[in-house]
Amino acid sequence: MQKSIKLPSNRNFGIVFFLVFLIIGFWPLINTEEVRIWAIIISLIFLLLGLANSKLLNPLNQIWFKFGVLLSKIISPIVMGTIFFLVVTPIGLLMKIFKKDLLNLKLNKDKTYWIKKTDSNSNMKNQF
Repeated sequence: MQKSIKLPSNRNFGIVFFLVFLIIGFWPLINTEEVRIWAIIISLIFLLLGLANSKLLNPLNQIWFKFGVLLSKIISPIVMGTIFFLVVTPIGLLMKIFKKDLLNLKLNKDKTYWIKKTDSNSNMKNQF
């Protein structure tokens, strides 16, 4: 059963895209170029529609949300696979080279795998 994820509000969507297009509009000022008027106009439109919480932003909000879900399905496995093969695998190989068995997975000839505790410094009186 998949849970239905609620879309962000149109207000938040409008304000975020207002900021994005505002940055795009003023970014050329860093290199002493001209301001992008088209981006500032689009940012103001997004601001007005966002503050009014307009239903006109619904289709764009849904498209943006679906794009985010698609990206998460592509990027997450790539990032997790990279972490696994660059971190977990080398550590596992090093453990095998140095013959470490941190989880005690090797077969044991004893009757039990129970590990006896030698020091009992714990006190159950003040647990929390």
